[in-house]
Amino acid sequence: MIKIMNAKEVSAEEIFSRVVPTVNVEQIVADIIDNVRKNGDSALFAYCEAFDKVRLTALEVTEAEIEEAFAAVEPEFIRILKDAAENIRAFHEKQVRNSFIINGKKGVVMGQKVIPIEKVGLYVPGGTAAYPSTVLMDSIPAKIAGCEEIVMVTPPGKDGKVNPAILAAAKVAGVTRIFKLGGAQAVAALAYGTESVPAVHKIVGPGNAFVAEAKKQVFGKVSIDMIAGPSEILIVADGTCDPAVVAADMLSQAEHDKLASAVLVTDSPALADAVSEELEKQIALLPRKEIARESIDKNGKIIITQTVGEAIEISNEIAPEHLELCLDNPFDYLDEIKHAGSIFMGKNCPEALGDYFAGPNHTLPTSGTAKFSSPLSVDDFVKKTQYTYFTRDALAAVADDVAYFAEKEGLSAHARSAVSRKK
Repeated sequence: MIKIMNAKEVSAEEIFSRVVPTVNVEQIVADIIDNVRKNGDSALFAYCEAFDKVRLTALEVTEAEIEEAFAAVEPEFIRILKDAAENIRAFHEKQVRNSFIINGKKGVVMGQKVIPIEKVGLYVPGGTAAYPSTVLMDSIPAKIAGCEEIVMVTPPGKDGKVNPAILAAAKVAGVTRIFKLGGAQAVAALAYGTESVPAVHKIVGPGNAFVAEAKKQVFGKVSIDMIAGPSEILIVADGTCDPAVVAADMLSQAEHDKLASAVLVTDSPALADAVSEELEKQIALLPRKEIARESIDKNGKIIITQTVGEAIEISNEIAPEHLELCLDNPFDYLDEIKHAGSIFMGKNCPEALGDYFAGPNHTLPTSGTAKFSSPLSVDDFVKKTQYTYFTRDALAAVADDVAYFAEKEGLSAHARSAVSRKK
């Protein structure tokens, strides 16, 4: 049963405590990465057999497999995929950055070029559940950014095939190549390349603890988006909310993963009790009730505050991945939110809307990292380079100042470089 605590009667450590996985995966992942680097495809085939329980003869998904999957998916789902893709595209197109040039001073030209990352890798989970939504959320911003090669990896089923819904989403989104790979070995293949899998320059997408650790270990060889932890939702609600709706929203995260965290912060003790009762009723009805049960019992919390303002303060300290403001006047509090991955405003905006359809990205910072990082965006798929041009006269006008600055740092060669052209 979920824990109910009064914010004034428990320690900050208890309120803000988070699940820390106890499995030490660092060495396991290091060994997998080393094996893939040394042995390439043969290591990948062996890991598919060991972990995915399937013996493959080819790693790349063929065009025929994609077309077969697309035909097998219900037309209604294809329509929904396309509508969702349109919403995601419309939102992310607003994020596009432009190059700029500055030439206001005589003889001086400076600028910044915004350049797409040439090759990106997308990790799409396929373990306890398949996520075609992740395909759309990760690949559409990459397409908008102008990435030339978008390589997707996702685990195969025991039949050797990729979930048809994932392949349908990849076709709708315009993924370039797809490989039947999951786990740390997939991340290693994207980072270092093998006979079949091309090496990329950046890897994005969520995964389990092994995937997260692999991304951490290959960072530096390639860029990554973030180290994502277990999914989280924090709901700020007052006493006018429907407890059944609040409980349903909490369970929308709890069913993801036993380590997922669902938190309600409310100024209403009556709502707290009612939501606790609703959780018990609704958990019993879920197909993934064992996962939701453990998530709620071990990681779920209901925190009672004196005011909604105090609830906002607690939310800012937690910095949740998903924040629902289940209030009639959510925009009154929007400016007070300092730290959250994605905010869902009002009583008619469930987090699930953002997972699939609304348009803002659902790949979000977790574990308090919303205090310093952002949702996946077009920015994640571009890099910036800068350039500077000075005429001889423009340099001569500032060379002595540059040299003076350099001497202050004890770098006389820098100073000489600046003034040498004056002769």
